Amino acid sequence: MELWTILRDIVVLLGASLLVGGVFSRFGQSPIVGYLFAGMILGGPGSIHAVGSEHEIEAIAELGVALLLFSLGLEFSVQRLKKLGAKPLLGGALQVVFTIILAFAGASLFGLGVKESVAFGAMVALSSTAVVLRILAERGEVEMPHGRNSLGVLLTQDIAVVPLALLMTILGGEGSAGEMLWNVGRLLLMASGLILGLLLLTKIAVLTLGTLTLHRNRELTVIFAVVTGLGAAWASHAVGISPAMGAFLAGMLLGSSAFATQIRADISPLQVVLLTLFFGAAGMVADPIWIIKHGHIVGIVVAALIAGKLLVIWVIFAMLGQTTRVSVATGLCLAQVGEFAFVLGSIGRTSGVVSENTYALVVSAAIVSFFLSAFLVPAAPRLGNWVAALSGTQATTIDDTDPLSPPPDVAIIGFGPAGQIAARPLVDKGLRVTIIELNQVGVRKAKQLGFHAEIGDATQSDVLEHARLNECKAIVITVPHHQSAMTILKHVRRNAPYVHTIVRSRYELHTDDFVSAGAHVVTGDEQQVGESLADHLNEWLDTQDSNYEQSSGGSLSA
Repeated sequence: MELWTILRDIVVLLGASLLVGGVFSRFGQSPIVGYLFAGMILGGPGSIHAVGSEHEIEAIAELGVALLLFSLGLEFSVQRLKKLGAKPLLGGALQVVFTIILAFAGASLFGLGVKESVAFGAMVALSSTAVVLRILAERGEVEMPHGRNSLGVLLTQDIAVVPLALLMTILGGEGSAGEMLWNVGRLLLMASGLILGLLLLTKIAVLTLGTLTLHRNRELTVIFAVVTGLGAAWASHAVGISPAMGAFLAGMLLGSSAFATQIRADISPLQVVLLTLFFGAAGMVADPIWIIKHGHIVGIVVAALIAGKLLVIWVIFAMLGQTTRVSVATGLCLAQVGEFAFVLGSIGRTSGVVSENTYALVVSAAIVSFFLSAFLVPAAPRLGNWVAALSGTQATTIDDTDPLSPPPDVAIIGFGPAGQIAARPLVDKGLRVTIIELNQVGVRKAKQLGFHAEIGDATQSDVLEHARLNECKAIVITVPHHQSAMTILKHVRRNAPYVHTIVRSRYELHTDDFVSAGAHVVTGDEQQVGESLADHLNEWLDTQDSNYEQSSGGSLSA
């Protein structure tokens, strides 16, 4: 009975999120705001109590954050993470330290004790991984300078969750100094073992997938993605590390494989559902009645936190050599209280360090900052440019900066015989060529020719998006199946209306369909076969005529 009750609550919450999120999306706002509103109205204190399984839903929803980080890890392989540089990670560490110091000073001024002031600083120091990365990913800004900075800081904050949780325990007076040192040492040892284990398992998994015919067994990559992403989250939780951090590491280790693009696409639907549940569950944590009664205090705290975090991150990244526009944009992206404040607050409340009122204040500030982030994160580049213009810096848009790696010049979808023939002119041309193919034989052949190749089903728009085909100059679609080729062409035309598109048509009767769908050039198999047959027939006839003339000439001379 309990299972069906939880299922009913999940369906109700998702249905309300769909409705309210759709309304906000219709008016040009982030649907995240709608998800938070839906959760706040349906469940938790001060709600209509239509959903009563908030704790169970919250536990399930945490997996959405893990899958989000797993998906991002697939995009940021070890090589690309190296290109990210040390500055974002160093900036994240400095941000956590200085934010705790400033928050401690502010809380002390308002009369909180020393221990509770430190705990307050620890709770508000972290930003929201789920909110920030979700919005940046929606807007395609993860690889922009402020997006890379934000990712580096958020990763550092995820690492900092463990020592901050230990700090909350120490403040509660539980355990001696020796026991704390033992716990830290044991944690570091288990974390090292986890990383080695994930490295070994991903190597084995990639080798195993390489022996399977994924173009015939598409469900295998779905199962593999879920097992890897959720398995890494579980393993991380088991050793006392942030599940999201473990999932990111697993994704990062897989990011260098040819399967990364397809795995991202396969895991995307489950990630969307779980993240929607996460935001709904976050809304249920808030007490709207408490927020209304203490609105002036919540407003002051939220304004101080947004301004304080913006200033701290701006100064830190400016000192690290970042431009004004990038530093300001990064600060505004991260100017909110993160979801880990709930976790740290629960530890502090259990150990007696944090009072009920302080916990309620931090939770309320976090929820309000979630709402505001849906508007502030999209505005971050504009604010960065505005501040840069005021300071006399050259006014160029923040998005003009080159991303971590340049996009492909040409993409070929399908690398069978037709695709390989089409690719011949591209060999040794110095162009960046990406091949999308489900058959691993084609992928190996593409790599032998020096092309970048990824395993993926291009009929899924997520595959095209993650492979950055919308930034190509030309796309060649050689897939023989008419409906699949048409689906791919429609995705291309929708996401990249100006890219030059060449399509293979197996039958002549489909040529007009492809042209109507937006193909610039259509090459038909039947036409090519007919021309080839005609050429061979002409050669044979010419040979026959030559033989006839020779035989006739010989008989006449005789």
